[in-house]
Amino acid sequence: MAHVGSSLTRRGFLTGAAATAAGGLLAGGMLAGCAPQEKAPADQKGAAGASEADLSAEVRQAPSKLNPQSDDYRGNTTDLATLFSGVRIGSLELSNRMVKSAAGSDTQGNEDEIVAYYRSFAQGGIDLVWMEDCADKYEHFPNTRAQSMDKVPFERIADAIHEEGAYVGYQISCMGIAFSGTQKDSSGQFASAVAGDLTREEIGLVVADTVSAAKTLKDKGFDAVEINAAGNNLGQSFFSRMRNHRDDEYGPQSFENRARLVCEMIQGIKEACGSDFAVQVLINGIEENDQALGDSSLMTTVEENLEIAKMLEAAGADSLHVRLGPLGMHVCQFASDLYFTGYGIDGTTAYGTQFDFSRHWQGKLISEYSGCGMMLDVAREFKDAVSIPVGTVTYMDPAHAPDLFEAALAEGKVDFLLMNRPLTVDPQYANKLKEGRIDEIAPCTRCLHCHFDYDEEGNTYEHCRVNACTQRAFRDDMPEGFDLPPVGTVKNVMVVGGGPAGMEAARIAALRGHNVTLYEKNGAVGGLLDFASTVKGPHENLSDLRSYLARQLEVAGVDVVTGTEVDASFIADQKPDAAIIAVGGVRDTLELSETTGTKVIPLPDFLTAEIGSEVTIVGSNAQAVDAALYLMAQGKHVTMVTPDSMDQFDKGQSNWVKTFVKPMLLARGMRIWPHAEIVSVGDGEVTIAGETGAEITLSCDAVIEAMDMLPNPSLGEETSGIEVHVVGDAAKPWNIAEAIAAGNLAARAL
Repeated sequence: MAHVGSSLTRRGFLTGAAATAAGGLLAGGMLAGCAPQEKAPADQKGAAGASEADLSAEVRQAPSKLNPQSDDYRGNTTDLATLFSGVRIGSLELSNRMVKSAAGSDTQGNEDEIVAYYRSFAQGGIDLVWMEDCADKYEHFPNTRAQSMDKVPFERIADAIHEEGAYVGYQISCMGIAFSGTQKDSSGQFASAVAGDLTREEIGLVVADTVSAAKTLKDKGFDAVEINAAGNNLGQSFFSRMRNHRDDEYGPQSFENRARLVCEMIQGIKEACGSDFAVQVLINGIEENDQALGDSSLMTTVEENLEIAKMLEAAGADSLHVRLGPLGMHVCQFASDLYFTGYGIDGTTAYGTQFDFSRHWQGKLISEYSGCGMMLDVAREFKDAVSIPVGTVTYMDPAHAPDLFEAALAEGKVDFLLMNRPLTVDPQYANKLKEGRIDEIAPCTRCLHCHFDYDEEGNTYEHCRVNACTQRAFRDDMPEGFDLPPVGTVKNVMVVGGGPAGMEAARIAALRGHNVTLYEKNGAVGGLLDFASTVKGPHENLSDLRSYLARQLEVAGVDVVTGTEVDASFIADQKPDAAIIAVGGVRDTLELSETTGTKVIPLPDFLTAEIGSEVTIVGSNAQAVDAALYLMAQGKHVTMVTPDSMDQFDKGQSNWVKTFVKPMLLARGMRIWPHAEIVSVGDGEVTIAGETGAEITLSCDAVIEAMDMLPNPSLGEETSGIEVHVVGDAAKPWNIAEAIAAGNLAARAL
């Protein structure tokens, strides 16, 4: 049995699981069907990598009408002298300028996992590792959602990081309100968490409990604490004129008053823990309303925050962590590149409009790099205002932009870079960068599955699309943890399919010591990653993912055979000890007949087909939504018809990405018909029937079939006499992350 040919898998669409002739057409620029009527101006280039530049100019109508994008930030250099120079934060001497920020991947429930998780960053070359707040640390304000202090293995974490020659810090948060920034949350850390709701006695207790928590952490081996006074934390509510309506010495009448609470925390910690115990403060550098249409006039400006920063320094703060301050979209505080997620989205808000970055955020954000380095100019203003080190994070990833970040450090815009996602994806990030192995660094694809996502059953979890160990290490599927299990018997392993699931399986199996041969039907590995990159746009770095996985096959010593179809008889002839089948799933068809005025187009073919202005997409999964974004960026009018309910819209996509994409699509005029189907295709129209039973006729030049994927286990079922693992969409279609994880786990099980 050969590979699935024209069928496009969920994994294949987003990561390259199956072969398609469209890839060759794309490379040749044969995209007349969706090509724009006019070429993008030179100063409005997309942010695609150099390999996609010509294609982008050919096929894409630049979406950057408000915020022109540039691709010149991706230059690579071998001279990272400033990045790998020392910096001092209080008493802490760091050998480089990269710091692990206080964010995790929901490891708190597993002691072995959380210890290994934080140790890995120190092993990878990071000298200061910040741990996110996960403990019920306030005596007077209990948080039932967090673990008690004695349940968190603080001593083990501190010892592990110190054994690797690094420092460890802990972020102290006071998030007692909902992310909306306007509503109290009775289930949070504080029943009263807005500045005006706290009595003076309660303020004193908050300060005392914060100091006590810091002293406990020091006693358990920690070197520093970070006071989270950004976002919707308690400290920020005192800084903010919008949220602080007090009329006492903690009110908004002066900068001294607004900063008083956090200053008292700093002073108390220094008195209790000593001057050598470092205290960093996380502060909003600039704020704006990004969620609900409303007034931003009382949101804190850069100029106000500079005055507050001076107060924090005078109180004894050793360093500042400056980040973005959106009102409602919490994740954009540290992942502001979400404002650019999805094809054709540049500066989107959560209510469907777009920011003009030359006007919004006081015109101070760097917007031309798809969110990369967005806060660097703001950080520079803080550096000029204070004498203590200043760090920032907004997709700070020198693996993608080493020149940009080396220059920012060398020019004195920032003293250190805070990172989380790049390090979670590849804990050896800093070591590889220092050693010049940039092509071996696993890329963050900015998918945001790592921050509160849902699985097929609707359960909340956090995971990394690229690093399969997240939320799996030391658990039932991966009891050995981050390290690969040793090989008992060396096997000859055949991997069928060169998309990410197959490439990951081959990589892991070879690294364990097996003899691995990967067979791919197409002329090169990667499957549909280039196709996916074109459809989704450059934001998710899918071309980088393909390059990384291909390079990993070389590093691991995998024998790659391309241009070869594989069926059960071929496997039998090769006589492997084990086979991993990663041929992808199959997509159902509507079996509709097109007419003179309305074409019916399978999703794999929509880029090369002649498509008119009125398009109906059948399906509401992530592939369907990505196609809709692409087509609407070309000026098409899109209607979506789906048998699913609205709560299943964009399923398989990151929850936070959905939060931005859906309102953007609706604001641009896309109508979604849930619980609906196409009844008939007419000449230039389609008739649909919705859940009410009424039929509606719509203008339609093309119907695009983007229904859910179905498993494709047949090759595995036809293969007998050897160990067989069917992985990815061939077994269970869902998304990139689950496909890569399936390949990883199968290779570990050999």
